[in-house]
Amino acid sequence: MFPNIEVRHLHAVVVLAEEMNFTRAAYRLHITQPALTLQINEIEKENRLRLFIRGRGQTMQLTDAGRIFVEEAKSALCHAERAIQRARAADEAADNMLVVGHSPYVDQAWISGVLAIQLPLYPNLRIRLATRFAMDLVRNVLAGELNLALVTAPPKDARITAVPFVRAPLYAVLPETHRTAEKERLALRDLADDDWILFARQVHPIIHEAIVERAQSEAILFKEAHDVFTAQQAVHLVSEHVGVAILAKPMPLDLRVDGVVVKELSDASLWFETCLVMRADDNSRVVNEFARSFLHQRLERPLRPKQMDLPLPA
Repeated sequence: MFPNIEVRHLHAVVVLAEEMNFTRAAYRLHITQPALTLQINEIEKENRLRLFIRGRGQTMQLTDAGRIFVEEAKSALCHAERAIQRARAADEAADNMLVVGHSPYVDQAWISGVLAIQLPLYPNLRIRLATRFAMDLVRNVLAGELNLALVTAPPKDARITAVPFVRAPLYAVLPETHRTAEKERLALRDLADDDWILFARQVHPIIHEAIVERAQSEAILFKEAHDVFTAQQAVHLVSEHVGVAILAKPMPLDLRVDGVVVKELSDASLWFETCLVMRADDNSRVVNEFARSFLHQRLERPLRPKQMDLPLPA
């Protein structure tokens, strides 16, 4: 709207139009009268406009062009002020609110850990939790919709920093009458003759593909009986004797269903790390401090900042 005019010049025109007196306007603007006169002259000359008519003495009035200019200048100044206020509010909210994502089958102890963190420099910090599938978590972190996320087996991506804080196997959920129910640990081959209940690929494609690849490497011609989205669905189907479920920790460990047992799978290729994920270029101090606090809390031997590879500024 005013491509060649600075905000301070707009403000000068508006104040002068309100005062209709250079001395009083200069006093309100905290500049000298000659400086104000120079600003008004520059605006009129550069834009080939006559905004004010100077009469004898200190009398003056707005031209028709001047009245339109002042009306639009007031609107522009209002928008500029609103932009500043909204930006400040967003900046304050960024320091007072963190959005942490997690999967639907997250270990509730990890969530308790997230909620228990208190940062002395941010006493008013609030945490908002958001449930997403694994791949959505990473996409939302990259899009800035999530500050941090707890993700099992995140994809390799140079745009994220993923720090592992726990490593765990997959588990088989079986009817207690299953032929292998007395074993302490099972191999995937022990389930070769069963129908398999797996999480749908879109829930976690990396884990789903790892199970399929492991089966193929073992020459297991498994039958995938059902795709499910929750651990509760999987365990219910097992209790109905329609197959065996293969799930990630900690889902089966929190479920207590009569007639169902849970066994750890021994296959080394089916162990997965759960990581705290954030954007690699996120230099927000509150995000990085929160990440470090969580990792120190969860790890038996807390990592030093360099080991965490977090981009916290010095």
